[in-house]
Amino acid sequence: MSLNLRYMRTADIARVVSIDRDAFSTPWSPRSYAYEVGESTYSHMVVLERSEARQVQGWRRLLRGLSGAETKELVTEVIAYGGLWNIMDEAHISTIATAVEARGNGYGELLLAAMIERSITLDATYVVLEVRVSNTVAQKLYEKYDFEITDRKKNYYRDNGEDAFDMRLDLTPETIPRFRERFAAIKARHPITDFYTDSQRPISG
Repeated sequence: MSLNLRYMRTADIARVVSIDRDAFSTPWSPRSYAYEVGESTYSHMVVLERSEARQVQGWRRLLRGLSGAETKELVTEVIAYGGLWNIMDEAHISTIATAVEARGNGYGELLLAAMIERSITLDATYVVLEVRVSNTVAQKLYEKYDFEITDRKKNYYRDNGEDAFDMRLDLTPETIPRFRERFAAIKARHPITDFYTDSQRPISG
């Protein structure tokens, strides 16, 4: 199995929307993702892509076996994604989610760290995000990466009127080295090919 970090493409949108709908009660529309990928000048959308050899099933396996061909094929799919906006010196993490079948492997943390690293590459001086007040698991992850609660937005989520915490990470000479240590550690646990954090943003999707 191999993992690739890369910019989101138009061809990924259907898969990303499927993951989004499983993850959130207020998912983005396909048109929103199309805008982020193909039109926005400040969006840096990322996907985590997994490639692995899988056994061919059914009649295709039989035909391959009879012909002496390999009965396994390389299957590549998007298993997680994230959204990052960069305006002036602010980086804003807009969304992050992992496919149901891929959860529990630390991929959300990997994407979070990748977007922070991308923010540093883009010369942002701070990173912000919103999180549900009830989502203490996500809050602990963000706190691990030095995010701090700075504000509370009343009735932020339109599905149930829940409040959101604003969280902020200042990218300073103190926080960046600590982050880089954590990013190195997570990349050691999840060997990846990184086409995102230090890459040019594609001109279009």
